[in-house]
Amino acid sequence: MKSIVCEQPYEFKMIESEKPVPNSGEALIRVRRIGICGTDIHAYGGNQPFFSYPRILGHELSGNIEAIPENATGLNVGDQVSIIPYIECGKCSACRNGKTNCCTNMKVLGVHAEGGMCEWITVPYDHLVKTDGLSLDESAMIEPLSIGAHAVRRADIHEGDIALIIGAGPIGLGVMAFAKEQGAKVIAMDVNDERLAFAGKWANVDHLLNVLENPMEKLAQLTNGDMPSVVFDATGNAKSMMNSFNYPAHGGKLIYVGLVKSDISFNDPEFHSKELTLMGSRNATREDFDYVVNTLKHNRLDLSQYITHRTHLDEMIHQFEGWLTPEAKVIKAIVEI
Repeated sequence: MKSIVCEQPYEFKMIESEKPVPNSGEALIRVRRIGICGTDIHAYGGNQPFFSYPRILGHELSGNIEAIPENATGLNVGDQVSIIPYIECGKCSACRNGKTNCCTNMKVLGVHAEGGMCEWITVPYDHLVKTDGLSLDESAMIEPLSIGAHAVRRADIHEGDIALIIGAGPIGLGVMAFAKEQGAKVIAMDVNDERLAFAGKWANVDHLLNVLENPMEKLAQLTNGDMPSVVFDATGNAKSMMNSFNYPAHGGKLIYVGLVKSDISFNDPEFHSKELTLMGSRNATREDFDYVVNTLKHNRLDLSQYITHRTHLDEMIHQFEGWLTPEAKVIKAIVEI
């Protein structure tokens, strides 16, 4: 079996290994698509928290079931599936309260455990989502989109809320799309005008704002002085995350969707004067995956332009660094097997 290992920062290697054999409660999946995300990029660059080397990356996955035990979930050999890559313990306080996405002993495929940048992978079959009726590309994109859906659900957005989403990368775009689904008026903010233009077109956002062009004044103008009622930071950039405290309205919410390997500080008097609600949003749950599947099946999201780059597993190592340059204009890259 071919696998690509990130042996240390800035070093990938193709290896050959034995085809895995599923344990009790596991299915064997023939991997067909692997999405490349910020986690993979940060791991490659040595900036990913909760990470150790060497590691097979890849957690945005779709494929077909090659072997599965008898089960009550209706899954069968040959079914096309997406993989929920967050392997929870099922016993901790978070799991007992239905928050499996932030399990205290979480093992995320491609981060804490070997991922899916390989030809076959074994996973617990209760972490599979049947995706018949969707394409393999769409099935692989369910995971990153579910992160955005989870963040929006955390924020409890209502019709008429003004939502500012900072960061027009793949995760931020999902947040924008699902905030619009919930009836919010959406403002997209980024440093890259091309990405903003894409967000305006793809996610149908209401306003575009370059963070380099006096955002406080423009946000005040767009909100009649109120400022956004909910702010999402999907940048994974410490400076942006600290600056984001300036943007919510009094009584508003700030949700960190992005993750940075750094400390974050803020002005406490300002935080208290606004009585802000600060939230972290980590991973997603099956509820979010099911919501995204339903959204895609009803054609409420078009991924034909969201996926901008693709290659085959055999060529991934040669293509990867090129995808990291601004000139590549990557929104989402995908690997085929």
